[in-house]
Amino acid sequence: MPREIITLQLGQCGNQIGFEFWKQLCAEHGISPEGIVEEFATEGTDRKDVFFYQADDEHYIPRAVLLDLEPRVIHSILNSPYAKLYNPENIYLSEHGGGAGNNWASGFSQGEKIHEDIFDIIDREADGSDSLEGFVLCHSIAGGTGSGLGSYLLERLNDRYPKKLVQTYSVFPNQDEMSDVVVQPYNSLLTLKRLTQNADCVVSMRGQSGGFGRPPQTRETPTPCSSQDLAQRTEDQQSHTWWTKL
Repeated sequence: MPREIITLQLGQCGNQIGFEFWKQLCAEHGISPEGIVEEFATEGTDRKDVFFYQADDEHYIPRAVLLDLEPRVIHSILNSPYAKLYNPENIYLSEHGGGAGNNWASGFSQGEKIHEDIFDIIDREADGSDSLEGFVLCHSIAGGTGSGLGSYLLERLNDRYPKKLVQTYSVFPNQDEMSDVVVQPYNSLLTLKRLTQNADCVVSMRGQSGGFGRPPQTRETPTPCSSQDLAQRTEDQQSHTWWTKL
């Protein structure tokens, strides 16, 4: 039986994918954008508690942590119809808001400086779970925050929660598209090392550029996969028996 899973959304790409993921889960479980269960979904055994928990006022809140070093995408989420769905205490934005400049080293070094604030959120969320199964990390390996801060979190999660599983949805650069990020290959290679060493399952996806409201059309090579498909795949995969630590 699947147990609680905490979703970590990192950077622009990770938060765009996470936004679509929660929209899809809310639709499937009959939860409104405000976190209220629709009348038709009050009965049944669909295990909302795997991805959501109930607040004191009976609202359902995602077991999600939103992290970014620049505010644009998270501010867009907080100005969307789903703004009230999330726990505001589970959102972390860097104080300087300058991002990582598409640089793995910058994201990683900033992770070292802010790790206490981030893990205060993660630890609190984990402590609120009855029987935590593991973590899901949504990020890109090409930019600065998703690759650098993502690499740092993968290492620390492995040290801090050695018996918990870590699955990632890692968006890879699209080789068919030109990029103005000249250090993209280095960001990707440095992140790949951490993925191979610290993740139990990596779903590699190829991304296409898109702004907020039009999330990257990612796909698991070679099968096309939208962000909505990602939400369904995540829930399906995490309900299977491979969520048993070997």
